[in-house]
Amino acid sequence: MPSAAVPAPSSRTLFFSVFPAVMLPMFLAAVDQTIVATSLPAIAAELGAVERISWVVVSYLLAATIAAPVYGRLGDALGRRRLLVVAIGIFIAASLLCAVAPSLPALAAARVLQGLGGGGLMALSQALVGEAVPPRQRGEFQGYLSAVFVCSSTFGPVAGGWLTEHFGWTSVFLINLPLGLVALTLALRLPQRAPVGGLRGLHFDFPGLLLFAGCIAPLLLALERAQTVARAGLQQAAVLAGVAVAALLLLLRRERRVAAPLLPVKLLSEPGIWRTDAMAACVGAQLVSLITFLPIYLQVARGAAPGQVGVLLLPLTMLIAVGALVTGRMIARTGRSAIFPSIGLPAAAVLLAALALLAPRLGLGQLPLLFAGIALCTGSAMPVVQTTVQFVAGPTQLGAAAASVQFSRSVGAAAGTALVSAVLFATLAASDPATARLFVGIVETGPLALAGLSAGRIAVVHAEIAQAFRAAFLVIAGFSALGGVLAWSIPVRRIG
Repeated sequence: MPSAAVPAPSSRTLFFSVFPAVMLPMFLAAVDQTIVATSLPAIAAELGAVERISWVVVSYLLAATIAAPVYGRLGDALGRRRLLVVAIGIFIAASLLCAVAPSLPALAAARVLQGLGGGGLMALSQALVGEAVPPRQRGEFQGYLSAVFVCSSTFGPVAGGWLTEHFGWTSVFLINLPLGLVALTLALRLPQRAPVGGLRGLHFDFPGLLLFAGCIAPLLLALERAQTVARAGLQQAAVLAGVAVAALLLLLRRERRVAAPLLPVKLLSEPGIWRTDAMAACVGAQLVSLITFLPIYLQVARGAAPGQVGVLLLPLTMLIAVGALVTGRMIARTGRSAIFPSIGLPAAAVLLAALALLAPRLGLGQLPLLFAGIALCTGSAMPVVQTTVQFVAGPTQLGAAAASVQFSRSVGAAAGTALVSAVLFATLAASDPATARLFVGIVETGPLALAGLSAGRIAVVHAEIAQAFRAAFLVIAGFSALGGVLAWSIPVRRIG
């Protein structure tokens, strides 16, 4: 007599058995990309080497980006829960080393180790959802995770500033210890599933890893140097970009020839995956550059106080999560996926163009309405990305698929922020080099930088700054528009 089919677990059962265990690791990885930002002045004041303070952020991003595909490959072969436990352990130990670092180089080295753990937290959390949740229900869970990612990335600078002010900059890293132990406990409660391969069948691509690092490290450093818009910085960026391109060509040549590549080129050549990953890069560029430059715009161009800026940005940070949650539920109910960003991202591009062209005419009380529309439209893309690539990749390559999304978002965010920064400062320098210097002074010291200038000169400065931000916001609108084009081109329109 045939056995009765085992009913699929309900969404409620899956939520309480899976979501807490993958939510906290993702929260730790996402928040650690931004929580340090508001602590950098205090770190520089105590450890010195102000000219190299950006390495505290860049070193983590470099390591996390490089580590993601490694965890994806190892997780597929050895078991994702096991690798998640290892990643959490590395992250906790590295956080302690960051807190006790005696110098800036030591802190940067500890941040590299922390990034090696953080890259695994993000990629494996996404892959574990694909492992435990049926395809049709993944959209709903990816909406939850997208909400966690956006909220934690936005929460990071606020929490970092508060902790630094009250407990010192080391508390930014020490807070990871209790949170990491809770994440470790929850991860150990996840069911252990049989890995696809095992140590005997694992042929790890170490030369591919070296070439991958040789591509990503110079690329992100080139983007960082390009932000200076100085001749020496641009020359260094060009050399680094050349090294990155050469390493990429060698990497692609190798990955097509080896039996077990670090980057599954065949998988990534699938139109459903590479187009979705490219859309994720556009969304990462739009979201991170917008969250980075809107506070500066509101303070410098509109005279908002720091506390007021946080209130004005609440619709943006909160409603992206709402857009992601609603889209995830719609995917679960209807099975449709790509249609949501196909409509949402072009609409976000229109609203961003309106922000660029109309912002000077809108009062501070009206801007949050525009931010809310941008947020809801942008959120429509976030759960679609992981749901689509995991569906196309299948159960045996969930880790590689999840890692490809994280890599695309990271590179997109870094490239987009660097490009917007370059456009902003290049526009200021082209209009008036003196205004560019005043802009930096306003960011650092506030309106005092304009003391002693005539009313006419101050008006000209504000007009030139507004023009520069108009160009920057138009570039961000371009990211959304390109993402919308890619969304329409995704061949996978339904899940399950």
